[in-house]
Amino acid sequence: MTIMNENLNLLNPTSTDFSMLDYDCAYIPANKVRMNYKYVADASKKFATAVIARGWRRFGKYFFHPICNGCNECKSIRIDATDYHYTKSQRKAIRRNADTQIIVQEPSLSQAHITLYNKYHAFKNRTDGWKHRNISQREYQENFVDGAHDFGKEVLYIKDEQLIGVDLIDILDDGVSSIYFYYDPDYANLSLGTYSLLYQIKLAGILELPWIYLGYWVDGCKAFAYKPKFQPQEILDGFPPIAEAPLWETWDKK
Repeated sequence: MTIMNENLNLLNPTSTDFSMLDYDCAYIPANKVRMNYKYVADASKKFATAVIARGWRRFGKYFFHPICNGCNECKSIRIDATDYHYTKSQRKAIRRNADTQIIVQEPSLSQAHITLYNKYHAFKNRTDGWKHRNISQREYQENFVDGAHDFGKEVLYIKDEQLIGVDLIDILDDGVSSIYFYYDPDYANLSLGTYSLLYQIKLAGILELPWIYLGYWVDGCKAFAYKPKFQPQEILDGFPPIAEAPLWETWDKK
């Protein structure tokens, strides 16, 4: 199926395309990763919507997807926000955050962001063996603030008058795309990871958008074990070009 009557300048912006040298896969031991990148200095919401719906991801001004040799384990998944089914534990997470303040705004950079980001990653290094080094303000700016244009947002979670969680998202023409979430491990009892995703679903409902783009699923990967808990979902195999409609299929992995 071919996409017709689109503005080609919006769907094919000026970009620099390249791929990185292979590096160790964080999801499958002994595998190597190669990423295909498109650097877009001035991306439109229409372009971002088109490529995210085809399995790409965004960090800063970089859009990317894997092109690993001999491996096709990264599958894109999205939540149907129009027919979402809350579980009992998810409703408890909502109640636990009754007093958590939420602010949605353009992505920003403050010392509170940097401190919280580094605290979270130091915690994940101790508990899950994540590689960790403190992020600089320049790196944070490039990864999470630059490239947001008019569609990138941050959702701030505030408790006891301090920042305890930051959720980076894109609000697209057809849904919300999850980019990255980090939180204060001292507030682990609030289940902020779950709550932040439930808020994305709520936000999609307010904006009348059907999908939450969750990024990739790799079967057997611990880091993605939470994703099938948010149903109903659809899954996409591969990364079709913009000229072709993506073929999402209903998926229930439990």
